[in-house]
Amino acid sequence: MASPANKPVIEMHKVCKVFAKPSGEPLAALADIELSLREGEILGLLGRSGSGKSTLLRIAGGLIRPTSGEVLYRGQPLSEPAEGIAVVFQSFALFPWLTVLENVEAGLDALGLAHDEARRRAMSAIDLIGLDGFQSAYPRELSGGMRQRVGFARAIVIEPVLLLMDEPFSALDVLTAETLRTDFLDLWIERQLPTKSVLLVTHNIEEAIMMCDRILVLSTNPGRIAAEIPVPLAHPRNRLDTEFHNIVDEFYSILTSRATESIGAQRQIHGGLAQPLPPVPINLLAGFIEALASPPYQGRAELARIAGALALDIGELFLIAEALHILEFAELQEGAIKLTAAGRVFAQSGMEERKRLFSEHLLQFVPLAAHIHHVLNEREGHLAPRVRFESELEDHLNPSDTEKTLRAVIDWGRYAELFTYDGETRTFTARNLVANS
Repeated sequence: MASPANKPVIEMHKVCKVFAKPSGEPLAALADIELSLREGEILGLLGRSGSGKSTLLRIAGGLIRPTSGEVLYRGQPLSEPAEGIAVVFQSFALFPWLTVLENVEAGLDALGLAHDEARRRAMSAIDLIGLDGFQSAYPRELSGGMRQRVGFARAIVIEPVLLLMDEPFSALDVLTAETLRTDFLDLWIERQLPTKSVLLVTHNIEEAIMMCDRILVLSTNPGRIAAEIPVPLAHPRNRLDTEFHNIVDEFYSILTSRATESIGAQRQIHGGLAQPLPPVPINLLAGFIEALASPPYQGRAELARIAGALALDIGELFLIAEALHILEFAELQEGAIKLTAAGRVFAQSGMEERKRLFSEHLLQFVPLAAHIHHVLNEREGHLAPRVRFESELEDHLNPSDTEKTLRAVIDWGRYAELFTYDGETRTFTARNLVANS
């Protein structure tokens, strides 16, 4: 574990990153990032999709430049990929026409090593990462876990000072991910790796706590460091320990607080019409309500517990929870979620009653749905093109959030029988022509 005396490997000061929308308008991805990663430390970047985690990682690797701010690698300005930095990506990113050995040796091409030295280092990395005997195999002959081991071997073969990992276990099944994660930690703890520091991007809270010495929580729109949480637990760590659970609960408490603050702030913008909506299908919302209403939860659950029971990752969980909070079928509160009275009624109702109740809540609590419904009822022919609402949203949201929001309101509006949508003509049509007050 790093100590205050250890030198910083990478630092960021006031780092911002702005991309351009298709319209040419700026889209802020990161804002005012302050970060310091010291030798002997694994630092986690935890956040939901859209928080800028991967963008931040690529800036740390010199793969993209920040719009403003300063990035220092070992005390020197970093503006392009530098020697001593390696990346393990989420996708395996192997050359399918090369063997395991040749894929690992490819990581050494830029170093200009002699053939014998390159072969020695590649074989050493293959042995270290648990691939001995597979050096002549092709990627198509390997399991997902083995292919990701090749990715790790290709990264560590250059003997990096800084190892950047972009959700390296997320494409694997649970058991394979656990095995590879444990093997990597064993090598790190036993100091068998040449790496001095690790920057890990993840959306998995337990993974972050299992691996990291410190964790930075990123908020969204734009990505900012919302919290820094130390993990003062000795390795090996046990998920069943009380201290481990306490840190998990602290994370969920921070995330629920941020989520409710964001929802409240978005409701104030443009009368709530431009509030981003999570594109969660009705069957998932209904299934979650039913699970939450049933034993052992009886209408209230700690998010960490119900996430594990329903096998939901943090992204899936918060999409569902935020949708229910927006619709006021549930409330997010201090790391937990609780059904409202309407949520309890929904859980106990039949199909038609559920649709009626959902329609009422959609019109009352989702201004965009009420707006579409009103426009359709007022227009002759009760039709409106998608672009009519798309252009309004894009005045306030980026294209990705606009698309997700429209996908959500279309799905919810169809279920509520407020309107229909034709994907071929990209047209909304009123279904219920009686305006609800």
